[in-house]
This record gives sequence, C-alpha cells and structure tokens, in this order.
Amino acid sequence: MNPVSAILPKIRQQFGERLQTEVELKRYTSARVGGPAEYLLVANSSNDLAEIISAMWEMELPYLVLGGGSNVLVADAGVRGLVVLNRSRKVEIHDLDNPPTVWAESGANFGALARQTAARGLAGLEWAAGIPGTLGGAVVGNAGAHGADIAGNLVVAEILHRIPQEAEKQTVARRENWNVERFEYAYRSSLLKQQPGLCVVMAASLRLDNSYPAVTQAKIESYSAIRHLTQPQGATMGSMFKNPPGDYAGRLIEAAGLKGMRIGGAEISPLHANFFVNHGEASANDIHQLIELARMKVTDKFGVNLELEIVLIGDWAVQQ
Repeated sequence: MNPVSAILPKIRQQFGERLQTEVELKRYTSARVGGPAEYLLVANSSNDLAEIISAMWEMELPYLVLGGGSNVLVADAGVRGLVVLNRSRKVEIHDLDNPPTVWAESGANFGALARQTAARGLAGLEWAAGIPGTLGGAVVGNAGAHGADIAGNLVVAEILHRIPQEAEKQTVARRENWNVERFEYAYRSSLLKQQPGLCVVMAASLRLDNSYPAVTQAKIESYSAIRHLTQPQGATMGSMFKNPPGDYAGRLIEAAGLKGMRIGGAEISPLHANFFVNHGEASANDIHQLIELARMKVTDKFGVNLELEIVLIGDWAVQQ
C-alpha cells in the first residue's frame, strides 16, 4: 500500500487546503489522549465521506475513519497516513411513517439522536441516550446498553462498499443499502468490525415506536440515574472490555484487586472497574499498561482472557 507522503501532491491536488497535517487527535477522543494524525481530512457530509474514502481506495492509501472517538485508544505516537474525521450529521425524523423511523448520517452523535427522537415522543432509542459515540460507530460495533443494542433498531444502513475489479486492477466504490441481517451482528461485533476496510457506513435508518414525550423522557431519566450511580464521569472510553460469557469484566477486575489502581494519570475507576479514567495527564501508554495489568491479573486468578471492547489505533509498535 502506498505511503501517503509518496503521492502527497496528488492528494493536495484533489483536496487542496482541506488536507491538514500533524493534527493532535487527543482533541477528538473521549479519553483525551493520543498523538498526532500525519494527515487529516474532515468529512462534513456523507457525500464528502464517500469522496474521500473512494479516493483513498483508488490510490491504495491507508486511512482511518474517526467519529466520536469514544471507543478507541489512540497511540501516543499518533497515526500514520490519513485520518478522516467524520462530521456528517444530517438527521431526518420520519414520525408519520408506520412504524416511525429516524434516518441520520453516520457522523451524527448517537446519544443526541436518541434524545432528539425521545423529545418527539418516539420510543425505541432511550437506551442509547448516554452513548457518546457516532451512529456509524454504533452500527459497526453493535453498540448497546440496558439490555438493548443497535441490531434491535437497525432497518437499513447505507454502505460504501469496496469492490476489487481484478481484470482492471482497480477498486470500485459502490454505495449499497444493507439490511440488518447482512451485518451478521453478535455481541459488540459485526461483519464490518471483523473485516475493517471492507466497507464504510454512510448513513442508517432506525426503527422507532410511537409513544409520548413524558414517557420517553422518564425512561431516559431513569437510565441516566443508573448511569450516574454506576459509571464514572470524566475522560473515559466507555467499557474497556467485553463481558465474558456468564460474567462481567468489571466484577473480574474488581475481584482481582485492581479497583482504583493507577499508572501515571490513568486509573481503573473505583466506581466501576471496567472503566479506565484519564485524570488529566494520562498518556495512552498509561492506559495501555493498565489494560495489560488487568488482563494478566484476571487470567492468573480466574483463567479468563478479557477481550477488548475498545479498539487500539495508531502506531503502537513505535512506542512499544
């Protein structure tokens, strides 16, 4: 795959001053850690996003799509190649449909989308009101909370699909509509998450139900109260590990004696051990050391191998 720097003039010719260099990614991650993106482009619409990704596929260039930055840990060494900051946020609420639906571009904030539909008296997404990431990230990772997940709401998603053309030795980017079955959803996983680079989510349509604002707002408030009692505030990435079958990652980490453990500016939360908090001066490496410590201790004590729910991105090899 071609390094970005080798054909930088070609990229600049296509995108001009939109192409930024050495942009600190900690500004765009919920954990407030991470080094610089070598190059960065902002997509302000799904058409922008499709244009950028199609160009990257055509040029055989490495890229990373970053949405809300809530379930990722960006290496201190940063990210080589191109980071595409997804800011496509158009939302359409179809409350006269039967059943009602909401359509949104993939860069829309998922929690805000849930609150917006609930305020209209449309039920079905109340569980997502506290999720800080984007709709696209939720679709890829099968985001969930309070016993629900995106697989239960998704009607169809618009996908930019990379289709190699062997005869012409080139890549064709095709926009397709995928129904929920094509995603092969599992717990916090999907076909897209298992095969990164195959497709990019452009937009999605979610199924809702008719209700009343008082009812939907009351449910959001009850979920919010639970969240404030059980999850730490501040700079976190959300749940660090997937729950192993029949158990909870937080319970295992706590039972291994790691609640409140600190390395540098990072801490395993005393409130919920599956949340790691940046107290202001943490590095990505501080958090990564806590990840490895938790894995080792839980494996040694319980024989359970914790699987990350977050995604490690960037040049980890450089700093290790």
